[in-house]
Amino acid sequence: MSFFERPDPRIASSADQPAAIAVIRTIGRHAIALIICCVISLAIYAVDVAYGLHGVSRTGGVIAVRGLSSVVTIVRDDRDVPHVRARDDWDMYFGEGYAQGSDRLFQLDLTRRYAYGTLSEVLGAKTFPIDVAQRAVDIDGIARRQLRALPETTRSALSAFSDGINAAAARQPLPVEFRLMLYRPAPWTPKDSLAVSIVASLELSDSWNDVVARDAIWRSQGSRCFDALVPLSDGRYDVSVRGDAIPRRVQLDLPDDCGPGSVASVRRPSIGSNAWAAGSARSFDGHALLANDPHLDVSIPGIWYVVDLQSPHVHVAGATIPGVPGVVLGHNERIAWASTNAQVATTGVFRFNSRARGGRWTDQHFSVRFAGDRAVRYYRAPAEFSVPGQAAAAPLLVRWPMYAQRRSTIETILRLNAARDAGDAVRALAGYRGSPQNFVVADRSGNVVYHMAGIVPDDPAWGRYVHPASDVERSFAELSFARLPSAAPSRNAIVVSANNRSYGANYPYRLSAQFEPPYRAYRIAQLLRARSRYDAAYFATMQLDTYSPIDAEIASDVLRARAMQGVTRDELAAFDVLARWDGRFDPDSRGAALEHSVRYWLLGAGVPARARLAQLRSARGDWEPGLEEDVAASLVSATMDRRDWGAAGAIAIEHPLSPMRFGFLNGDVLPGSGNEDTIRLQEPGFAQGFRAVWDVGDWDAGGIVIPSGESGEPGSPYYTDSTPDWIAGRLSPLPFSAFALRRHARQTLLLEPASSTTGGK
Repeated sequence: MSFFERPDPRIASSADQPAAIAVIRTIGRHAIALIICCVISLAIYAVDVAYGLHGVSRTGGVIAVRGLSSVVTIVRDDRDVPHVRARDDWDMYFGEGYAQGSDRLFQLDLTRRYAYGTLSEVLGAKTFPIDVAQRAVDIDGIARRQLRALPETTRSALSAFSDGINAAAARQPLPVEFRLMLYRPAPWTPKDSLAVSIVASLELSDSWNDVVARDAIWRSQGSRCFDALVPLSDGRYDVSVRGDAIPRRVQLDLPDDCGPGSVASVRRPSIGSNAWAAGSARSFDGHALLANDPHLDVSIPGIWYVVDLQSPHVHVAGATIPGVPGVVLGHNERIAWASTNAQVATTGVFRFNSRARGGRWTDQHFSVRFAGDRAVRYYRAPAEFSVPGQAAAAPLLVRWPMYAQRRSTIETILRLNAARDAGDAVRALAGYRGSPQNFVVADRSGNVVYHMAGIVPDDPAWGRYVHPASDVERSFAELSFARLPSAAPSRNAIVVSANNRSYGANYPYRLSAQFEPPYRAYRIAQLLRARSRYDAAYFATMQLDTYSPIDAEIASDVLRARAMQGVTRDELAAFDVLARWDGRFDPDSRGAALEHSVRYWLLGAGVPARARLAQLRSARGDWEPGLEEDVAASLVSATMDRRDWGAAGAIAIEHPLSPMRFGFLNGDVLPGSGNEDTIRLQEPGFAQGFRAVWDVGDWDAGGIVIPSGESGEPGSPYYTDSTPDWIAGRLSPLPFSAFALRRHARQTLLLEPASSTTGGK
């Protein structure tokens, strides 16, 4: 084209556009491109998430991995439980790590982030307060100190276990949660396993927030009224470790000069458990028996992971916490063991004192997704750390024994896994350095034994009040293992433990601000006393018991109260339902739902539960002012809810990401069956974490069941497959012998050393 040619009209029409039109059209072109990019990105994201939702880890065939000395066999049974078989301990723990990394990788990463206080890096500002609270404890620092002090055998187990997790993370499909949140997990390390074990001890310890709440009562009411308003136990139902009634040490009536103040009367869920055992002389088959059901938050995937491990040195099966090698609660070839939270007050709280030995302020930096970085100041000393005070008050100093502890609880777990008899197990427990637990052990010789274990400082506060600032310069000697409550080995005894007071009137230490009420322990002892001999089936039936002694008592007292005062027309329907109730929290029970509503109206209306129980138990007709009106109102109110307990007491099994609108990851709903004071414990968000019964020596009998499934992958058929058995109360065998494993085997995965093959098949 030359300058003398007539210009193309299309060129002319577009050559000299007004600036505004050009800008608009340019923006339009970019907007269209941006929309196209967004659509493509969303499509890729949706496809990736869909793939993750349906992706399932490989559990059969042969896979070559680095870090093994020989072939590891992982047999999956008909519930997808991994049975790891290896030629040495390193390979066995590697195989266990590989199985956990295949089934629970997102759970592993989320637990690690919770421990270290880094949830907000991936979940955003909503989890920032959780991170702030967790970072105060400096679990990362505790884990580093423990890592340096590890004995070689434990260090080797943790290293092999970590390598196994990382091998699975590299070879198995990336779990859907990572795809949803658009990040990948960092490699697992031995320190991470230590952090998981430390946070488990933290969850089992007395909360400093509870100490502060009790301190308000202590300061406003005094020590005498504190003991009346916040009793150590309910003496009417106290039983010993042997299941015998403990003589009552506390008065029944609340002193007249003790006012209720602002005492909170509704109990919060407490991390507890049930455990009981019977010696061989008390069983039909001549074997000792042991039952255990720990109580923890109900979530999916569950907190417990079932596994069976075998090498030439150890054969152990049961449940572990994802992130921890070995078996936390279960059995080997010679013993079975169980534990319950001892409810011992080991957390000391002090008014702030900047003169704490070796203390200094430090800044912790937080990366918060979509919200930038933040910093929080903490005061840390070798034995104490700071936590915020209430309502802009000065910070408090917390002395938690695990904070300065260099020995890991994983050492005790691995020693228990290899214990030869009850005596050997007790010797292993003597070295347990975690939050105090009640341990129950049964062995093949038929003995059952009980011993509390853990770090217990002889602190005169026992969690009842906040120490003055000057007390931070004091140290409190630790009670020796021999001075903690125990019961000698016996073939003719029963053992009962359910977070209740485990000692009698002559024991010299208080140990706790307040034990869990003894209602579950009382009921366990009652059912054991009903027979002279037992079998595994009877123990399994006991775990499903829904009778609540305290609720039956409350119902009786309410009926008596209204009968004496006269039942009104508005109360009559509820009165009749309550009169026919048998004290059981069964799914089809209307009376259970009604009583539970009445109970929480009466015991949660601003009057301390201890005071209200004393009033209800009174045989007098002249009850305290307001009680008659409250009883009448509770009956009228309860008639408005006509659901049975199956609906009123139902709980949903939720995924941790459910609050972020990922509810499609949730599990099933468990109908109401049992309440917070029944052996079959179930309350909102909280229930039995597993149920296990072991016939000691006949390991293929009894069994274990968890509420959801072994797999943490939503696309797996084993994500919720155990829930029907859980609801029906069926106990599933855990194959232990070679014969039983062959009968229940479903798939077999072989992990081969990478140097001996060219690749996976």
